[in-house]
Amino acid sequence: MPRLTSSMLFVLGLLLVAAPAHAQDMPPWGTGESRGEDLSIYLATFGPGDDVPSYFGHGSLVVEDARLRTSRLYNYGMFSFDERMLARYAMGRLEFWVDDSAPGPTFRFYRSLNRDVRLQQLDLSPEQKKELGRLLAVNVLPENRQYLYHHYNDNCVTRLRDMIDAVVGGQLHRADEVPGRMTLREHTRRYTAVNPPMSVLLDFLMNDEIDKPITRWQEAFLPDELERQVAQLQLAGSDGQSHALVGRTVKFYESKGRPVTPEQPPRYAPVMLLMGLVLGGASVGLAAWQRKKGARLPRVLLGLQNVLMGLVFGIPGLALFIMWLGTDHTVTYRNENLFLANPLTVLALPLGLQLMAGSAKARARLEWLWRALAALGLLGLVLKVLPLFDQDNWRLIALLLPMSVGMAGALWLLRAPVAGREVTPSVAPDLKVSGN
Repeated sequence: MPRLTSSMLFVLGLLLVAAPAHAQDMPPWGTGESRGEDLSIYLATFGPGDDVPSYFGHGSLVVEDARLRTSRLYNYGMFSFDERMLARYAMGRLEFWVDDSAPGPTFRFYRSLNRDVRLQQLDLSPEQKKELGRLLAVNVLPENRQYLYHHYNDNCVTRLRDMIDAVVGGQLHRADEVPGRMTLREHTRRYTAVNPPMSVLLDFLMNDEIDKPITRWQEAFLPDELERQVAQLQLAGSDGQSHALVGRTVKFYESKGRPVTPEQPPRYAPVMLLMGLVLGGASVGLAAWQRKKGARLPRVLLGLQNVLMGLVFGIPGLALFIMWLGTDHTVTYRNENLFLANPLTVLALPLGLQLMAGSAKARARLEWLWRALAALGLLGLVLKVLPLFDQDNWRLIALLLPMSVGMAGALWLLRAPVAGREVTPSVAPDLKVSGN
């Protein structure tokens, strides 16, 4: 943490105690009352939190007028938690808006959540500070404040990036038109590494749109990336001299005991392949046990495995199919993971329950189901040789394909005759009872 000079302490204190005007009032930098030399602009970066929406961190812009002793924090991450919120989110039509508030309470709120709070004072000219303040004041007006949220292309951080770039004459965009460090998927895996099951689920739901090469400009959908890029930018002045965009940096709060976001995405593929082989092999082992002993327990366990696979993989597969056909979530369209898990997979749930109860018809139907799913999975793997099928889903292939093939083999093994008899002594045939 940098040593806080007396001037930095003064600035920080002013941000924390300056009383902002009411939110519905136009601030002095919006009315033209503020002088550029009295304004300070800060990029505030908040570290990752504990719930999924906050895994990626957050950012805001702060405007402060030292002469008039007023300040506001502009937050583009506002959305409504009303009864329609989940439906709008599911349809990919969730609207966000920008709101302004007092910086001090906001900083203390993030500190109470044990999330980093870092401030970068932007070394802009008086004219640039006045223009950025004006843009923010106009943007927060009711007729301008709402926008359609997109996690990668239009979010609470890309809006800050665009604002800063606008007042520096596009210099940030030009500096960032170079290849990014990694793809959007790899960045997503980095930030969701704190929750591996959720990371795998998000990986499953998103298509090859997030696997394309991107620029540093596109990487700035992340607060940490924008913070890094702003810190590295050298602005060209009208006199031909260049200077750093960031004048000074203050760490208001540094989180304690929170995992650090890894610089590279975790390597899940070997673990997922091992899991797929173990689970696929386990289903074959249960069928072999049933085949040899004719006991009830292995059949019940195999039925339970089908139920769990229908729940854990079938429901996401059904959701992915619906999101492709009926929502505006473009990152889910034409997803190659539908070869691996799809609405058919959900059928394993009721059929698995019937198998546990001893239904011979359920066993036969499950065999056809897993044959179809294994064939689809193998087709998806073979199609990888074509340039069109370039989705980075090898980890999910490693997990799901061995499971489907193993389950298809297990159900076939239950049907195969042994020593001239049908092997499912503990699976009772479905009987039709008729009265006289």
